[in-house]
Parts: sequence; structure tokens; C-alpha cells
Amino acid sequence: MSGYGSNNKYSFLGGLRTAAQSISYEIPLALCVLSISLHLSGSLSTVDIVEIQSKYGFLSWNVWRQPIGFIVFLISSLAECERLPFDLPEAEEELVAGYQTEYSGIKFALFYVGSYLNLLISSLFVTILYLGGWKSSIPFVENFIQNISINYGINESFDVLKPVLDIFTTLSKSYLFLFISILTRRTLPRVRIDQLLDLGWKFLLPIALGNLLLTTSFQILSIN
Repeated sequence: MSGYGSNNKYSFLGGLRTAAQSISYEIPLALCVLSISLHLSGSLSTVDIVEIQSKYGFLSWNVWRQPIGFIVFLISSLAECERLPFDLPEAEEELVAGYQTEYSGIKFALFYVGSYLNLLISSLFVTILYLGGWKSSIPFVENFIQNISINYGINESFDVLKPVLDIFTTLSKSYLFLFISILTRRTLPRVRIDQLLDLGWKFLLPIALGNLLLTTSFQILSIN
């Protein structure tokens, strides 16, 4: 909409590329989420997904049970956030900043704030779905601390500090994804638009679909 409303052919072309890129990579993202929620956790609740991964610390993370889905989700998240090497809609060398060409000042700043907010939300989704969410990475450490607090009569203090520790744990894991996104921006070259769409439709989509079917097959076999 911003590219179309700019009345600029470069902005409009950048908007079209953004729409094509979003459609191409949202389907693999959805298939990866289905593999986690419907078959491994049996629920769409983020709380249930995290609780499933909390039994043995980092050993029970979904990243070990869904390595293919994790890689597909990681690549698709970078593409959805329009980060290098998938920043075709904002390629300054090609499209004069894409759909942002005719915007300046606070409007241009809001585009960047939205872009980095999208990146933060994607990192939180990666943390919750694959990296155990707000649960501790070390097995049984949370139960150990809680037992100590009960024995020394400071259980109320532990209940107050636990949300703070959960937020710190979640953000620490999320910053790992942010570090990877910044590292790819500094190391990988930009791909062409045909390579971008081929990667989404001809590579990631079949892999995500095969991962979903494989997860479903193992789930049916385990039930039987």
C-alpha cells in the first residue's frame, strides 16, 4: 500500500516484490508451526509448547526433534523480515530503497521501527517454538532453586523473581537469533529475485511439507 500510494514506479515495484516475498515464505512458516503445535505439543497454546520442552532442559528442546523445521523456520523468518540476503524489496542498489523511496522523516523512521520490531517478534517465535521459551536451559535447575527457597522460607521472594528470570531467559535466547540475523547481513551476498522465489517455492516449501508428513507419520506410529 505504501509503494502504491507513493505514485512512484520504483516504490510500486518494491511493494510488488514485498508482497511476492511474503506470500512465498509464509507457507513454509505455517507448515513448520503446524509440525510443532499439532503433532509434538498437541496444542496451539504457546504455554503448552514451552511446557513440553521443559522436562529435561535444553535436551528436550524442539530444535533436536525438529532440526529440519528449525532450519526452514530460521531461513523463512529472515526472508519475512526482509533481512540480508533476502532484502530485495529494500535493495538500495536496485530499487532506490524500494517502497520507502518517497518517505522521509518520521514516516521513514516508522518503517525501520516496524522492520526491527518484526525481527524481534520472529526471534521470540523461534525461542518459544524451538528453544524452550522462558524455561531454564539447564535440567532441573528451576526445581532445585524452588526447593531451596522453600527450605529457607523465601518462597515468596522466589515467586516475585521468577517472572524476571523468565523474561531474562527469553530475551537471552532471542538475542541469539538477532545475532544470527546481523551476522548474515555482514557475511552473505544478496540473492536475485528469481533465486529468492525459487528458494521459497521449489526448496523450502517441499522440505517443510515433507517435514510435516514425516512428523505426522512418526506420531501415528508412536500412537499405534
